[in-house]
Amino acid sequence: MDQRQITKGMIKFNKSVLDNTFNALSTIQDQSAKMFADFMDKAHGLPDDEKKAINDWLAAYKKGRDDFKKATDEKYEKVANYFMRYFMRQGNTGLPE
Repeated sequence: MDQRQITKGMIKFNKSVLDNTFNALSTIQDQSAKMFADFMDKAHGLPDDEKKAINDWLAAYKKGRDDFKKATDEKYEKVANYFMRYFMRQGNTGLPE
């Protein structure tokens, strides 16, 4: 097997694993946040400012999660570009499609 195909396969596999794990954890987090929101709606003794603080915390957590995903996608793109340039310097045509 060609070294370029192995490299491309490794990059695609690692990105696929990260994407699937990220999606699974995001689903769990979203479901937990929904359950927690339902609980807060039914908790009549919880002051509004505490509900707002919790909602702000959940929003910040989701933003951090989305920022992490964006950063990892950018890094995987940089890795692919690095290897493409490397193989082109070696006289190949870059990573195979």
